[in-house]
Amino acid sequence: MTEQQEEYILEHISPEPEHLARLNRDTHIHCLYSRMCSGHLQGNLLAMLVSMIRPHRILEMGTFTGYSALAMAGAMPPDAELHTVEVDDQLQEFIQQRFDERPEHDRIHLHIGDAQQVVPTLPAPFDLIFIDADKRKYPEYYRMALPLLSPGGYIIADNTLWDWKILDTVKNHDAQTVAIARFNDMVAQDRSVTSVILPLRDGLTIIRKKTDND
Repeated sequence: MTEQQEEYILEHISPEPEHLARLNRDTHIHCLYSRMCSGHLQGNLLAMLVSMIRPHRILEMGTFTGYSALAMAGAMPPDAELHTVEVDDQLQEFIQQRFDERPEHDRIHLHIGDAQQVVPTLPAPFDLIFIDADKRKYPEYYRMALPLLSPGGYIIADNTLWDWKILDTVKNHDAQTVAIARFNDMVAQDRSVTSVILPLRDGLTIIRKKTDND
């Protein structure tokens, strides 16, 4: 997608909430790797999906500065809660301050630590799981997440096209590219789910866990 194409889309979707626009600005001013921030387009889609799915329990692996968590939390049903896990403890104060400013702050739970260590300690099941953490561990995250997912629940995974490097893992054999390619293969071969990849930003995969009636 060119900048012009993305700008056109942004001008023709629901406006970015002020608290998310402010968070996006703060992320770009104060944080390294600010391009990791989900941003308006992806945040808008995540909020739309939450509104459609109406999950009661959401798990996010990879908080970064909290944009995606706040986008999803703002669309949650009134009795829903969100657990989000971030490995970088230096971001804790930054994230928690933004969460505390929101009306739904008491239903957003920030956990600092390695997702592979933290997630097994959280009460399951979850109705929606968003994976946006260490790309080298995507296959492990998927294996961990699937048993924690309610039947009919959804996994959303970010960055699954990885600048299209996944088209040639011989040339692009870094650990991140290889792991994402493995993840994509695992999902495609898993008969317990249905899935689709959206070419949005760096690729977004939506996975639905089948029920006994499927």
